[in-house]
Amino acid sequence: MPLRWKIAALAAAAACLVALTVGVLVHVWTAMDVRSRAEGEATNTVYSAMDVYRRTGTLAGGAELDPAELPTALRHPADGDRRVAYDGRVEGNLGPSVWGAQRVGGAGSPVLAVRINMSPQLHDLRRLDASMAVASLLSLAAALPLAVYGAGLVARRLRRVAETAARISAGDLDARTGPALAHARGRDEVTDIAATVDLMADSLGRRLRIERQFTADVAHELRTPVGGLLAATDLLPPGETEDLLRARVRDLRGLVEDLLEISRLDAGAEAPVRARVPLAAVVAEAVARTGLDTEVSVAEAPDAPHAPAVETAETAETVETDPRRLERIVGNLVINAHRHGRTPVRVTVEGRTVVVRDHGPGFPADLLLDGPRRFRTGATERGAGHGLGLTIALGQARVLGAELRLDNAPDGGAVATLRLPR
Repeated sequence: MPLRWKIAALAAAAACLVALTVGVLVHVWTAMDVRSRAEGEATNTVYSAMDVYRRTGTLAGGAELDPAELPTALRHPADGDRRVAYDGRVEGNLGPSVWGAQRVGGAGSPVLAVRINMSPQLHDLRRLDASMAVASLLSLAAALPLAVYGAGLVARRLRRVAETAARISAGDLDARTGPALAHARGRDEVTDIAATVDLMADSLGRRLRIERQFTADVAHELRTPVGGLLAATDLLPPGETEDLLRARVRDLRGLVEDLLEISRLDAGAEAPVRARVPLAAVVAEAVARTGLDTEVSVAEAPDAPHAPAVETAETAETVETDPRRLERIVGNLVINAHRHGRTPVRVTVEGRTVVVRDHGPGFPADLLLDGPRRFRTGATERGAGHGLGLTIALGQARVLGAELRLDNAPDGGAVATLRLPR
């Protein structure tokens, strides 16, 4: 249930509780007042009727002597003791009543009694209860839309904060809740949360910019000495030492180039150079450049599912994309599959989708949950790479506006699915 309806339901429940409490209190107080007035009237009527009876010997004011309906509690009052009692019996047109009684003379003399019918007052009490119920319902009907509207204002503010936090967690560190929300007058808890989210985004943005700048500076500074080392290896005499040193220097140069590429991707300095190219041909070229034994197949588009798959790269959909970046993505995925998976490694082109699958242990659970981490491959063997290939592939996919999804196959093996936009 949305928060606005929860708040509105809570407000409605509170209003109902207040109305019920007030209604019960008013009913009890009014009923007690009605009974008190009836008892006072009964006492006064008995006093007047007794005075008339003693002076004239006649009954006045509806008085009776020893009536059959007189409650038992009033049948034997003490001499001169004027008493009243409540009688809740309903007889014919007479509802609950209050009786007043007093003995006429000494012991054994008759009892003069007066009955005060409370039906009119109780009828008025029921009308009052009905009026209060109707007034409570009308007040609730008027208050509920206001509660929904007020709760909606709070819910919209919280939703904006939640959307901003989601954008920040997705990598958009420029997302802010907005000055109207974070710096509003009359600060409340929602405003404090919004301001805290903005401060958190500012802090994360500063730290990330510092880290990116540091990475870019280190890669840039290392580029020149690494180039010098690679040139110096040409001066070494041929042999095993020269081959080993040259391989290590080339690895170091590749790491520096990867760091520079990541720095450009982080800074948003990369822009695609689009061209219309056959997707299958670009993928086949990218796989061939890796020099690794990889199967490449081209399937028919999803709208023709019954057509047989073609095991060549000669026919596929033509797409508008940056072929250099597409080759970079596919190459990194294929290399990663061979390094951390097991053969056979298959690349399938279907419509605008490219799927790279191996038959190894699959992607680690933390990688599927949090995405690839730099310099962390999840592998324990030496020479397993620096953990930058998937990071670069995801960055280049974002530049192309494509979706790169990492998953594990049900029967084992890592599956990377690249979907190009239309």
